[in-house]
Amino acid sequence: MNVRMNLIQWALIALPFLTEAQPKQLVISARSGDSVRQTQATQRPVEPMTQQPAESVSTDAAESANGSLNTLPLFGERPKTADQIDAEIHFLNDCDRNFASRSEASDFFAARGWDYVADGQLDTAAYRFNLSWLLNDRNADAFWGLGVVYYQKNQLPTAIRMLKKGIAMADSNVALITDLATVEIKQYQIKPESELLIEAENYLQRALTLSPNNASSYQKLSIVYYLKADYMKAWDYFHQTRNLDMSILDLGYLNELLAKQPDPKKVFK
Repeated sequence: MNVRMNLIQWALIALPFLTEAQPKQLVISARSGDSVRQTQATQRPVEPMTQQPAESVSTDAAESANGSLNTLPLFGERPKTADQIDAEIHFLNDCDRNFASRSEASDFFAARGWDYVADGQLDTAAYRFNLSWLLNDRNADAFWGLGVVYYQKNQLPTAIRMLKKGIAMADSNVALITDLATVEIKQYQIKPESELLIEAENYLQRALTLSPNNASSYQKLSIVYYLKADYMKAWDYFHQTRNLDMSILDLGYLNELLAKQPDPKKVFK
């Protein structure tokens, strides 16, 4: 099943005073409608290395404080040992025998990564996204997936860095852009740095330029202005969200906004 995960369940990230959730609760919605190429829903080739442990792509047993090199984003972005290079050559040769192209193989491993994210197997997912990147270093899905994994690992700066790399490959992907803005809002709530909020707002405005009826982007812009203490503007964006899609309105956030300032349109009390 090829499933793209929306990065964050709105009610779980909206504001720091909302209830914290366990990481695996944060990715639940169906992947769809984005600009990244989706693999056809036909029978897929057998994953070349599924009969071997994930670490078999590298015989380097070195471990870091954050886990094995295979589960670090982009294999740790460090020089490779001779053993690692040899293992990668064998892996790429296996893929060349099993897929029509490395691009197709990259899409396949990214799809497997999303499946593992859905199952809560984050390290295995990270490894599959790394393999996807190894096969095609311009596959936005590989970076997007690593961003999701590291968001769920609560390593937000790393998640932001990976999502930005994804946007560099797919700068018109509204869902990816909105995900990045959402993580930046979350990071701002943890460590208030004004540039994070500025960036998040800019990304959300870009998302709306690309997709003017994107209710999720409007609701997140409302949060941005709430955090800026500009409650009139927060209400304005919240009402635009309501006009587009009432089903996504977050009632917990609504109550917090009402506590700061009554609804100027008197719709919500």
